[in-house]
Amino acid sequence: MITINNVLMPDETRKTITREYHEDITIDGSNLLALPGLIDPHVHFRVPGLEDKEDWQHASIAAIKGGYTTVFDMPNTKPATTTKERLDNKFQIINQQLSEVDMPLRYKLFFGADKNQFHEIVKVKDDIVGIKVFMGASTGDLLMDDESSLHAIYALAKVHGLIIALHAEDELIIRNNAAKYADETDFKYHSIIREPEAAVKAVDLVIKLTEIYGVTSYILHLSTIGELELVKKAKERGLPVFVETCPHYLFLDESMYPTLNGRGKMNPPLRTKNDQDILWNALNDGVIDTIGSDHAPHKLGEKEQPLCKCPSGVPGIETTLPLMLTAWKQNKVKLSKVIELTHANPQKIFSLAKNDDLVLVDIVTSKILTDENMATKCKWTPFVGMELIGFPRFVFTQNRLIDCEKI
Repeated sequence: MITINNVLMPDETRKTITREYHEDITIDGSNLLALPGLIDPHVHFRVPGLEDKEDWQHASIAAIKGGYTTVFDMPNTKPATTTKERLDNKFQIINQQLSEVDMPLRYKLFFGADKNQFHEIVKVKDDIVGIKVFMGASTGDLLMDDESSLHAIYALAKVHGLIIALHAEDELIIRNNAAKYADETDFKYHSIIREPEAAVKAVDLVIKLTEIYGVTSYILHLSTIGELELVKKAKERGLPVFVETCPHYLFLDESMYPTLNGRGKMNPPLRTKNDQDILWNALNDGVIDTIGSDHAPHKLGEKEQPLCKCPSGVPGIETTLPLMLTAWKQNKVKLSKVIELTHANPQKIFSLAKNDDLVLVDIVTSKILTDENMATKCKWTPFVGMELIGFPRFVFTQNRLIDCEKI
């Protein structure tokens, strides 16, 4: 039996809690907070084909150290996960990599929407968590930028009862701006090229498709005021639209480009401080449903390249919880809301089975984030230098007690 004495609970009372175990272990919970195992519905663990950036051996450790016991991995790999054969192969590789480090990480996979592979969806419908649609180009070669294909994928999702997760940016706006600012080198132009209107226009189309087909739409990495206004109205009309934001939009903004440079380049891009403030309001008001890390590593050398060559994406799975719990301590968000965003809401939206996963978080000791202490294979963080609390100390999952300081 595992016994945790005097631990702080999500309702901010203190209790003694237990878990069945093969040996007797007693943990002093005086400095600890007990949370359910977190769910990250948006990660890119880069397997197969991009293992120089990340792999499941490293990423699973980063996830557990971040308090996450369940992750949903995205399909924009090499090759992209757009056929049953590729999906089956990906499952095999992941399971092998997890076994090599003996990490009990729960996971599900998104299937990539490819207009040339629509016939594959019926083969995999029972094996995936949903379909991922890229309305704007990002890492990889998946792109669905024409309305006829979007209608087709929504029709298929309706037939098979699947959720559609969307990278909602308008590709035409991005391409036109990219041509207009092709000679610019300042990283601030990344936010200008992928201007807010690109996101707003795409989200408007998503909401229209949701209304036509009645399919659940999960809008990824929402970052702007305009998107929020559309989503709020859609929710008020009872449409099945759910939205995620990411830690980088809550804790970084476009004024930080002079310091961040390539470390601040992701898709969608960083937005204004005003957008950030409105995001926090929407998060607290329940308009935003989840927080996904959008853990999307690239090697630091790649991120140090000029704007035109620097790839988009940042790691984040092991820093999301400390960022949010530090915000809780600063009275920016309630603890109950953090749990909704990182556990209860993704569990409900994606109809996940309940489990007894438990995360014991140190809420007393603060740490300054450094690149070298990151568990992710890329060994860097865009939040470097921040002093945070809320780092997991122990994780209990699948009848295993993991000491986060020993992995």
